[in-house]
Amino acid sequence: MTAKMKTWAYEDFVEGASLDLGSKLVSAAEIVEFATEFDPQPMHLDEEAGRASILGGLAASGWHTCSMFMRMLCDAFLLDSTCQGAPGVDQVKWKKPVLAGDKLTGTLLVVAKRLSKSKPQLGLVTMRSELFNQRGESVFELENSVMFLTRDAAGRPA
Repeated sequence: MTAKMKTWAYEDFVEGASLDLGSKLVSAAEIVEFATEFDPQPMHLDEEAGRASILGGLAASGWHTCSMFMRMLCDAFLLDSTCQGAPGVDQVKWKKPVLAGDKLTGTLLVVAKRLSKSKPQLGLVTMRSELFNQRGESVFELENSVMFLTRDAAGRPA
């Protein structure tokens, strides 16, 4: 059985290109579930506590927002790519609260790309991603580089 070639390799990313990350409806139940395990602050666990806070309602943890973004990125293209991980995150901004009932949409801009000097079969793609709520307000920004195999390297047997 032959493995399917991944659609997205280093060569497929073009500087200045924008990619749609799709959409995600944020439920109160998932906000509470994530917060219960990972960030049990009152504004992430209880609607009333959220309304009493500066967030204005039951709000997703910033870390939950990062996790939702990651899922959107995976579903949009990352799982169908030659991705080898990322060396880190350069910047993350939580710009507005993500509240229960919000519908998030995402975009990704390819900022730069370069081949690794020490591993020419590996390229680094710098991306700037943004999530928006249903009102078009930017709620999240992230910038980082992601490592992708070149198409030639991806086609070689392991």
